[in-house]
Amino acid sequence: MQSFRSEIENPVVEKDIIDLEKKISLYREGKIDETRFRSLRLARGIYGQRQFGVQMIRIKLPFGKISGEQLHRICEVSDKYSEGRLHITTRQDIQIHYVSLDKTPELWAELEKDDITLREACGNTVRNITASETAGIDIDEPFDVSPYAQATFEFFLRNPICQELGRKFKISFSATEEDTAQSFMHDLGFIAKIKNGKNGFKVMLGGGLGSQALLATVLFEFLPADKIIPLIEAVLRVFDRNGERTKRARARLKFLLKEIGLEAFGQLVEDEKKALSNTTFKIDTSKFKGTITIPDIPIPSVNIEDETQYKLWKKTNVIPQKQKGFYAIGIKVHLGNFYTDKAHLLADLIKKYANNELRLTLRQNILIRHVKEGLVPFFYIELKKLGFTDIGYNGISDITSCPGTDTCNLGIASSTGISRELETMLKNEFPQLLENKKITIKISGCMNSCGQHSMASIGFQGMTVKSGQLVAPALQVLLGGGVLGNGAGRIADKIIKIPSKRGPQALRAILIDFQSYAKVGETFLNYYIQQGELYFYNLLKPLADISNLQESDFIDWGRETPYEMAIGVGESARVNVDLVATLLLDSEEKVENSLETLKLNQFSDSIYYAYTSLVNTAKALLLTKDINTNTQVGIIKLFEDELGDKIKLESPFSELVYQIKNNEPTKEFATKYLNDAKLFNKKANDFRTKTMADEN
Repeated sequence: MQSFRSEIENPVVEKDIIDLEKKISLYREGKIDETRFRSLRLARGIYGQRQFGVQMIRIKLPFGKISGEQLHRICEVSDKYSEGRLHITTRQDIQIHYVSLDKTPELWAELEKDDITLREACGNTVRNITASETAGIDIDEPFDVSPYAQATFEFFLRNPICQELGRKFKISFSATEEDTAQSFMHDLGFIAKIKNGKNGFKVMLGGGLGSQALLATVLFEFLPADKIIPLIEAVLRVFDRNGERTKRARARLKFLLKEIGLEAFGQLVEDEKKALSNTTFKIDTSKFKGTITIPDIPIPSVNIEDETQYKLWKKTNVIPQKQKGFYAIGIKVHLGNFYTDKAHLLADLIKKYANNELRLTLRQNILIRHVKEGLVPFFYIELKKLGFTDIGYNGISDITSCPGTDTCNLGIASSTGISRELETMLKNEFPQLLENKKITIKISGCMNSCGQHSMASIGFQGMTVKSGQLVAPALQVLLGGGVLGNGAGRIADKIIKIPSKRGPQALRAILIDFQSYAKVGETFLNYYIQQGELYFYNLLKPLADISNLQESDFIDWGRETPYEMAIGVGESARVNVDLVATLLLDSEEKVENSLETLKLNQFSDSIYYAYTSLVNTAKALLLTKDINTNTQVGIIKLFEDELGDKIKLESPFSELVYQIKNNEPTKEFATKYLNDAKLFNKKANDFRTKTMADEN
């Protein structure tokens, strides 16, 4: 099982994978509790499925960028360890399902041969950094945001400040004011700007979807590019220390910001400046400025049999690049699912005839970049052979959907089943709308909004409806959401709940009404706002009547048996409830990490490991007294109030801990702070030992 060790060139990665392997063994032996192990595997992209005994593996692909070699590697891994199906997420990741837990270290090691990681793809970490898929080729962009997204990914990967946050943290980079990376729904969103000839970003703070969607607020109208990494680090430090950790539903940054206000939050960020690892961080953009390299081969001649269909495909799926003579081709991937047999051929195609680069998109699609104008007909023919020429890329029929009850523990209703039905209906009944890119349809299997239903023009959320003793799958219909541009967005209104089998009727009624009464050229969003929520409630109200449910209404889309509500435990942002012994062991591990990074002259990392050790140890002792805590700030205060007189320190505990934000990250301070953490841990363990002896 450990044969992969000699094949990994990066010692940090090797250590990470070996550690995962060891922890799996300890978990199997019952030496690590379920809660602690869950946290560890999630931070390594391993997520429990709805189906017992198998895992979903999430591959972290910064801003969706992927080469032909990487796609081949992912396909090989999927074929070997799973079922040959790949799923593109709304965060530009790829997921592989039905993987054995024991095979995950080996799988990860194989991916790393082509510089592909699982690290921090799930869990309470900085998730995949997303960006506009057209970054670097967009005609309207001020500059390419790709290198900034890449630098952010690299800086915070394995960074100790964001390994065990209270909840997940999401960051995006938009190439233009069109804001296609949806900054308004992120913890931190960056929109490219140029001011006085200098690259920078408009910064949006504290957005998020989920059960309580909140729009981000403007933190900076313009922040120079060399300030973004320090800003992100400061925000993460504030969130880590002050964010909720017990009440899962309140543990996102948006709630902390709402609770204390922008001014107070900004002051906390300012207070962190002295402790930051860098006051400025210049980002190297040179790797993204190379010439486009296309193999010098003759352009194959092709025969287009249906010119009308080809022209329609070009109109909806082909995008001119800012690089003269080059085009990008959008592939509409139904439900984000595609298979390795076709993916292998696609990888060969871009290696041989393009610049060997794909971008996975936020709409669960694929964008081929840097295709010579003369090769566009050839690509059409080759993609058609693979079934990759459906028209309507990023259009109304390009429905975004989470996996729902297919594989997710939290799924309530089948989001994929209703997606298929709606897409078929759109093609058959509304062909005149297939070119419409202003209407978005998004579907989530539950309230968590993985399908981003609450920011859609027309959204559906999986629910249930009860009729007597029976339960039927249902859909909450939402209308009027979307991206307004330059950091502004609109959260969709919840209109009405209907049985799931009436979803197509609801969409049909909405679109017929829009086509019948909207002004020429009027967008759906404008029409919705003009008509109002009550208008659409009344339009759909007859579909909400459950007094006349049929037998088929109790069978969900894509299923053959009656609906049964079965919801598992959510994992991706679960708050840990650690036992005292586990916390103390973890504190010792953090001290060891602090020492290792100190030896490598990584002073900021060393200091943060020591800080985490101090807080964990204090939390452990509070738990022995049945004192509950919900933030790190709370832990520090409660320890000082309740146990400060029991463990003698040279200074109050808060002063000891808060040295972290009052000192620059020098070798001298890192050494002192580590020694402080060691001494505190020793005194804490001695105190616990004595307390246990007295109790016995």
